[in-house]
Amino acid sequence: MPDKENKLIADILEVFRSNPDRRYKSEQIEDILRMHGASAFKRVVKALAVLEGESKISLTNKDEFKMAAPETTVEGEFKGNDKGFGFVRYDEVEPDAFIARSNTLHAVNGDVVDVKITKPSNPWIDKGPEGEITKIVERSLTKVVGEFHPYSDSQVEKTGFYGYIQSHEKKIASYMIFISDKGLHPQMGDMVQVSIDEYPSDKHPQSMEGTALEVIGNKNDPGVDIMSIVVDNDINPEFPSEVLKAAEEIPDHVLDSEKEGRKDLTDNMVITIDGDDSKDFDDAVGVDMLPNGNFHLEVHIADVTHYVTEGSPIDQEAYARGTSTYLVDRVIPMLPFRLSNGICSLNPDEDRLALTCDMEINHKGDIVKYDIYPSVIRSKYRMTYNNVNEILKGDELLTKEYAPLVPMLKNMADLHEILFNKRHERGAIDFEETEAQIIVDENGKPIDIKLRERGTSEKMIESFMLAANETVAMNYNLKHVPFLYRVHEKPDDEKVKNFFEFVAAMGVQVQGNLKEITPKMFQDVLSKVVGTPEEPVVTIMLLRSMQQARYSDNPLGHFGLAAKYYTHFTSPIRRYPDLMVHRMIHSYAVNGFTDDEQAKWKEKLPDVAQHTSGRERISINAERAVDDLKKTEYMADQVGSEFDAVVSSVTSFGMFIQLDNTVEGLIHISNMKDDFYEYDEKSMSMHGRGTGKTFKVGQPIKVKLIRADVEHRQIDFERVLTPEEQEQADKREAEFKKKRSMQHGRGRGGHGRHNDKRGNGNSSNSHNNNNHKRRGKYESR
Repeated sequence: MPDKENKLIADILEVFRSNPDRRYKSEQIEDILRMHGASAFKRVVKALAVLEGESKISLTNKDEFKMAAPETTVEGEFKGNDKGFGFVRYDEVEPDAFIARSNTLHAVNGDVVDVKITKPSNPWIDKGPEGEITKIVERSLTKVVGEFHPYSDSQVEKTGFYGYIQSHEKKIASYMIFISDKGLHPQMGDMVQVSIDEYPSDKHPQSMEGTALEVIGNKNDPGVDIMSIVVDNDINPEFPSEVLKAAEEIPDHVLDSEKEGRKDLTDNMVITIDGDDSKDFDDAVGVDMLPNGNFHLEVHIADVTHYVTEGSPIDQEAYARGTSTYLVDRVIPMLPFRLSNGICSLNPDEDRLALTCDMEINHKGDIVKYDIYPSVIRSKYRMTYNNVNEILKGDELLTKEYAPLVPMLKNMADLHEILFNKRHERGAIDFEETEAQIIVDENGKPIDIKLRERGTSEKMIESFMLAANETVAMNYNLKHVPFLYRVHEKPDDEKVKNFFEFVAAMGVQVQGNLKEITPKMFQDVLSKVVGTPEEPVVTIMLLRSMQQARYSDNPLGHFGLAAKYYTHFTSPIRRYPDLMVHRMIHSYAVNGFTDDEQAKWKEKLPDVAQHTSGRERISINAERAVDDLKKTEYMADQVGSEFDAVVSSVTSFGMFIQLDNTVEGLIHISNMKDDFYEYDEKSMSMHGRGTGKTFKVGQPIKVKLIRADVEHRQIDFERVLTPEEQEQADKREAEFKKKRSMQHGRGRGGHGRHNDKRGNGNSSNSHNNNNHKRRGKYESR
């Protein structure tokens, strides 16, 4: 349909959207749009027919049209903006509904709400629906952590409040949360957890009331900054006493009675390969060559569920946590250390209980035979990624030290290459996302940011874990019994379209039919930018176009891995879904695939999948917030310094940029002083009205750090100008000040060059939820 006709349809729909209760004849629409004549009449009638066919408007019995009544009420999650308005996502296809400040019913970010759609979307101009919140179904905020500000004695007597806290989280930082005099009495500057007793209302729209539950510590004390984020994300840093007591009752060694019914593999050459500072080893591997020339791969996973029995205090706590959380200077484990670093960890020279996935793999990468069974193993070596990488490179000293292992390590590297090529052939998307390691001193102060490099050993172990996860998922899927899967669904069509348009603008040709998206198409794009300056940005944009992986009782496949079957089996020490998978394997082995057995798991799995997916997101959010905090703190000492960067995202209010060390920040449009810049949404670029200068995603840029707000984890940059550009900027600024002075002189209010429509003036170095740290490639480790 021509753009002119699309515009007419959009304009007519806007008439109805602006007056949803009015009825219009076609002649009235013509008058409103100032269109007259036979040709105009035909165009209007045709446009009205399109809108009626799309169910956007309806025809009454008086030959009048009116806005079609949208669904009365929908339910969704409110995402608030710090200016008071927000959006509600209520449908997988429909765009989010805009909620004006006056229509929020004082909902707080994250609340589940009922929304009455007052204006449906106008897809012809990419305008989403509008609505008003009619009911707050569920409060997301029941506790909050913030900095305490005390009241004087006279203020306490007058108000009945001991003081107030304010959160450091941007979305709720504008609220004052008054603290009842009845609870704990914190000191000035303490970080305090508060229960919310009263929410915003017409009477007090920008405040809440609560009771102090816990004083985490003064904001300037070492470690309090991280623990405030941990507590604020509902992650418990301590284990309840009954859980620790239950852990103490578990023996610290394998009993002879526990070996019964298990395959004894204690003589097999089994090793662990992990990071230098790892202490919980939940996977061990062994590879040897069979007489027929095939590879024999054993993946041994700690049999955690043997010790964490269903419904026990340890199990209940592990379920509540859902996962371990890995922060820059500590781990908040899912299981007590006595288990995670002790009896469940596959420590060297110790008998350990395991679940083994035993695979025979040919030189094409096909798993031609497999078995899954309980075992007893004894790790012979605790190897590190660094040492294995050096051995594979030919380091003489390490090769001599680990001589008995070297042949197996070389076989492992060969098998990895075969498995990798197999995945590549079927279209698995091989991300090489840069990940930062933040180095902190004994007080938690960041002193360096290093980039983690993945060598052959890291990729090798990943290949073996992927093979085991796929094999276990396939085994139980083919048996048609209830099971827990790790799923990654196809990306949203609109996001795919935007991504391919983006890479096409960078000169990367996309092969394939956009109506039948395959992982191979994404893989091809990545392969074309490997080793180029565009690679990091293309990777970021690709990640943003992807769906979020989650747990499900439906075998929906894993798009990123191009895998039909996938589960999480390999990390039961740190992920509850893996522990659940182990529990099911044991239960099916003992009880068989009876109707009662299947009914039991079918009932439990949906809740487990939903809960653990949610806990995973909470953990990732906390990890990302701590990373942002420490990156901001690291940059705070470098205000005024200049850096090479790349534009990672462009918005209506400025450009996000990323430094080589992965630190991100914002160049707000108000700090782009050399010109008046306008945002082009289609090309995701910023254009200078006077100079014609263009900035787009992936473009190198020289920047200067102008602000690092540690408290709110926000970093701001400005572009470093050439002397000529600086001269032009100074001229423009002088002209602007002169013009503003003249306006004031005439009694008119002065206006800044950049109005509020260009953004809220706040920056963020964590600007996109899709760009989160992945714990291991595809979260498989």
